Amino acid sequence: MRKIREILRLKYEAGLSDRAIAGACKVSNSTVGEYLRRAKAAGLSWPLPEMGEEELHRSLFPERGQADIEKQRPMPDWEEVRKELRQKGVTLRLLWMEYKEKHPEGYQYSQYCEHYQR
Repeated sequence: MRKIREILRLKYEAGLSDRAIAGACKVSNSTVGEYLRRAKAAGLSWPLPEMGEEELHRSLFPERGQADIEKQRPMPDWEEVRKELRQKGVTLRLLWMEYKEKHPEGYQYSQYCEHYQR
């Protein structure tokens, strides 16, 4: 977040070009452009309002918090899976297929097995 603050300061206070800012902050030109675009979209200008690092990050990268929520997949009841596996003819793959029918956005087979082993 310090680099973002420095990029905004150099752009609006010092009036440097994106290329000069990239050199000073040791980031790419496209990164400077992306941060400036995000700041403009978030309605941020220099000087930045009093806000913490977390709040600044959320205002510049709102989709990341949303992506974390979307990444949470339903976890199977592992005790129930263990009980089912004791029955004859029941395999972990069969239980995974039933899990995927209930939760199409759920884990793929390899991750399902990984979680089961843990």
